[in-house]
Amino acid sequence: MCQAMPPSLAHSRNKSRTVVLHELRRLLPRMEGFAAGARVLSFGHSALDSHLPQGGLAFGTLHEVVPADDGDLPAAFGFIAALLGCMPRGGPPLFVISARSLAHYGRPHGRGLNYLGLDPARLILVETADDKQTLWAIEEALRSAAPAAVAGAVEGLDLRTSQRLHFIAGDAGLLLLLLRSARTLEASAAATRWSVDAAAAERDRFELVAPPRWHLRLERCRNGRPGEWLVEFDHVAHRFSLAAAVADPALPRSAGA
Repeated sequence: MCQAMPPSLAHSRNKSRTVVLHELRRLLPRMEGFAAGARVLSFGHSALDSHLPQGGLAFGTLHEVVPADDGDLPAAFGFIAALLGCMPRGGPPLFVISARSLAHYGRPHGRGLNYLGLDPARLILVETADDKQTLWAIEEALRSAAPAAVAGAVEGLDLRTSQRLHFIAGDAGLLLLLLRSARTLEASAAATRWSVDAAAAERDRFELVAPPRWHLRLERCRNGRPGEWLVEFDHVAHRFSLAAAVADPALPRSAGA
């Protein structure tokens, strides 16, 4: 015959469970890469921000940007530059690139960065010889917690390295953006993965190119929703906007599997 549990013991166990559940709710967001109350970088448009669990790109975590095709590398680089241009005034953003990563496209140009809303006077640009030095420089920059944000361009990145960068970014509370090659794409600890390809920009009445456009696909979003948009960037207002109406910006549910 089963013996009834004393009321005092039952109350104690229920209290213990409550404490455990409370602690789990507190720790789980941090374990998932989204610390409670973490800062975010907003796109300035609800159509994009609403797909992200914190209403923007969370600081203290890793975000990947991947060109949709080899020829879209400049577009992906421009997207990251625009994001860095949206950073609040304060410490300078830092971008680490290897001599190989942008070899076919030349070095970043000050006027081009300024057109994307990123004041070249604010940017610390670090050029390295290879991926190994790039990853080392990124880690050291994150550990210093001196930059406002850290970005880098790498050819290869394994899961273990991405996990280490993710946790270092979490400890520093910094936004980490990595430009990766689609050819060497592997599993990673990134909270979001963005696929970027260039979209034709409209011309104004003087036949000059209007604000830059990108076709964005949010292919992976931890605790959020995938999506797809055609966006343009206003380098004066430092905000993104939809360049064309999208009937259903959300990708099929299976895309997030």
